[in-house]
Amino acid sequence: MSDVLEEEQGTDRKFVSALARGLEVLRCFRPGEASLSNNDISERTGLPKPTVTRLTHTLRKLGYLVYSEKTGNYQLGSGVLSLGYGVLSGMEMRARAAEYMDDLCSGPNPHVTIALTERHRLSAVYVDVRRSDQTVALTMNIGARLPLAFSAVGRAILTAMPDEEREHMLHLMEQDKPEKVVEIREGVAKAVKQVAELGYCTSFGDWRPEVNGIAAPIVSPDGSRIFAINVGGPSFLVSPEELTDHYGARLVAACRALSLSTDGKRV
Repeated sequence: MSDVLEEEQGTDRKFVSALARGLEVLRCFRPGEASLSNNDISERTGLPKPTVTRLTHTLRKLGYLVYSEKTGNYQLGSGVLSLGYGVLSGMEMRARAAEYMDDLCSGPNPHVTIALTERHRLSAVYVDVRRSDQTVALTMNIGARLPLAFSAVGRAILTAMPDEEREHMLHLMEQDKPEKVVEIREGVAKAVKQVAELGYCTSFGDWRPEVNGIAAPIVSPDGSRIFAINVGGPSFLVSPEELTDHYGARLVAACRALSLSTDGKRV
């Protein structure tokens, strides 16, 4: 089980470890992977194989996993899909952000990708995406995960957290990547300063060398949730200068409006 779960289990008496382990099994499946074996899942979660076998059997019975007798592997089932659509359909911010994202996508560079994200654990998860019809663009879709510590959109989410919560997240990220403690601290500190001065933060090759991006945070009007929108693309087609000069102010205006508006109308 991951360090994050171990810490939660150790500090929270109401924490249900069996439920957490089941969800960890579902999280093992990554984009582009058709199936996983119990051994694969055991390696990724750190759980003993007998425990994984019981968990996958239960998840199969509930319709969240599908088992192949031919390969002995598991695939995600329709039960997971129904949960995902339930989350998206109930996410008011998605509907409110749609027009702003469309406007950003219609900007001067047809190769940019616009994404609305929310944090899950140590990742920023895409909950909505816009891109042009151009063939050369980032091919990340709803459900894609970017690291909080290194992506512009992940850092943007961190900047909107209260200081104590952000420090807790930094502690967890450093546990997850102990070899990159300095890089994590410096990147987040830079993002906090950028958002204070510019309204957005940057990641030019920090996450992947071939990707440039900028992002700004959104705090839901009731203060209960933090989202962020990023604008990014392949570095050979989307330069840092273009992102900051042509998209920065528009991105900040959109995210500030979404933080203030409660009726779904543009302000």
